[in-house]
Amino acid sequence: MAAVLKIEPSPLPPGPIGGPAAWKGPDIDTKRGEWIYEFTAADRAEIDAAIRAHFAAGREMGDITPQTFRLPVLAGKIARLLDQVQHGRGFVLLRGFDVSTRSTAESAVAYLGIGSHFGSFRSQNAKGHLLGHVCDLGLDINKPTTRYYQTNRELEYHTDSCDIVALLCLKTSKSGGESRLVSSVTLHDEIQRRRPDLWRLLFNPFPTDRRGEVPPGMLPWFELPVFNWHGGELSTIYSGQYVRSSQVNCPEARRLTPAEHEALDYLDALTNDPELNLTMEFRPGDMQFVHNHQILHSRTDFEDWPELEKRRHLLRLWLAPRAARELPPAYAQRYGSIEPGNRGGIVTKETTLKFVLEPQ
Repeated sequence: MAAVLKIEPSPLPPGPIGGPAAWKGPDIDTKRGEWIYEFTAADRAEIDAAIRAHFAAGREMGDITPQTFRLPVLAGKIARLLDQVQHGRGFVLLRGFDVSTRSTAESAVAYLGIGSHFGSFRSQNAKGHLLGHVCDLGLDINKPTTRYYQTNRELEYHTDSCDIVALLCLKTSKSGGESRLVSSVTLHDEIQRRRPDLWRLLFNPFPTDRRGEVPPGMLPWFELPVFNWHGGELSTIYSGQYVRSSQVNCPEARRLTPAEHEALDYLDALTNDPELNLTMEFRPGDMQFVHNHQILHSRTDFEDWPELEKRRHLLRLWLAPRAARELPPAYAQRYGSIEPGNRGGIVTKETTLKFVLEPQ
């Protein structure tokens, strides 16, 4: 087994973080016009032209880059939206793309093309999926290799292992399945104000279960602080479900103290506070882009349609922007690298990078 890497606690910030990333749900819910971008007719024409050019050139999905998927005017708009995602509120919703008249392949090409202007594609699981599928596969969450997005279960608030996570809604569920976001900067400031004793503990490194997706030379878990203060910015990495499952599935991982368990429980309780979080319903064609370093995301339980062809289906991207914030060196044990544009994702010894059009 690989040697246990000694990870030190993160330095503490000098005080509350604040700024545009420290929003509260009820306030930002009234400003939907600021974070929902509706594609214009000219935008849609550019996207259509780029789709046609992709297929006319006989390109594969792996050939998609900002240079091959040209968006002459929309690219500048995306650059401004990316700045809002990385340096502003931390998320954006793009609306108005028509998936109802397109094949899955056409929708995927458009989504990958737009996503390429946000960042490079990263592997989302040990299978090497660069285009992910979020849908209920009927898997048993009690199995140590099952991940929550493969079920219809509610997701606790968490971050993914990349700079930006994006979703494209192809089909909605019969009921439920709403997207929920909360600012981790707001969570930090609230915990610091309300429970400074627990706040300090969240800068300790916490073991997190890899759920069987172990990169070469790594342990079945990684250890990182929930809150990381580095380069004058707060970066958060958190999956409470997998921190807790490390205590069951990874017997050699460090045991959490009662106070650390209390800190995680307190953090989880705050994420579910309607005075802090934001809920949004996806429409078919919606594209959501979320900055993992400053936003935690979740999903409610959902009831799906009995007909297979109508069932809830989202496409997912993990993205690494080429100009991104500096991350602590300890992130390399989860991100593989901390080099902007070339970090994040899951790669094991058996991983082969691929794009798939059907859930697997």
